[in-house]
Amino acid sequence: MGTLVATQIRVGMTILRDGEPYKVLTMEHVTPGKGRGMVHAKLKNLKTGATMENRFRSDEKVERAYLEQREMEYLYNTDGEYWFMDTESYEQISLSEDDLGENTFFLQPNTKFKIDLYEGTPVGLEPPPAIALKVVETAPNIKGATATSSLKPATLEGGLTVNVPSFIEAGEVIRVDTSEKKYLERLKQ
Repeated sequence: MGTLVATQIRVGMTILRDGEPYKVLTMEHVTPGKGRGMVHAKLKNLKTGATMENRFRSDEKVERAYLEQREMEYLYNTDGEYWFMDTESYEQISLSEDDLGENTFFLQPNTKFKIDLYEGTPVGLEPPPAIALKVVETAPNIKGATATSSLKPATLEGGLTVNVPSFIEAGEVIRVDTSEKKYLERLKQ
C-alpha cells in the first residue's frame, strides 16, 4: 500500500476509502478563486459495485490499494454461480452474476479471463480483448449483400446482441470486441 496526496489520484487507480477498495472512474482538480483546491472524483466500490461522488482536499492523504490480478479459466455455472480456475494453482473461485455484470455475455468454457483480487477476494473481471461467439439468431441473408452494406442485429450465444453485416447467417462464428461489444470479423469454419 502506498500513501499519496489527493492531487496524485488518476482515473483507473484503486484507492481505499473507509477500508473499502474503490476504482477511480473520473477525477477533476478544481481550484476556486478563493480558498484551497479540491479534487472531485467519482468512485466505484469494488466489493458492492455502488458508485459515489467524493471531494478530497488537495493536500488530503489517500491510501492506494493494490489489486492482485490472476489469469483464470472459466469452467461452468451452476445456480447463478460462475466458476473459474486459476491456471497456475488450479484453485477454483466463484463469482455471482452481479459480480460479472455484462461480462456474462462472454463466458465460454475454457476462455481465460483476468480476475482482480483484493486481499484474496475477487472484485473484478476483465475479459479477453476479443472473443469468438456463435450467431444463434439473425435475419436471413440478403442476396447480393456485401461487407459494406447495411447492418442487421444478431443474437449470439451468451445472449449478447450486436449489429453484423447482412451476409452473416445463424450458425456462423464471429469475433466480437469485448470492450465495445461490436462485430469484428467472421471466422472461417
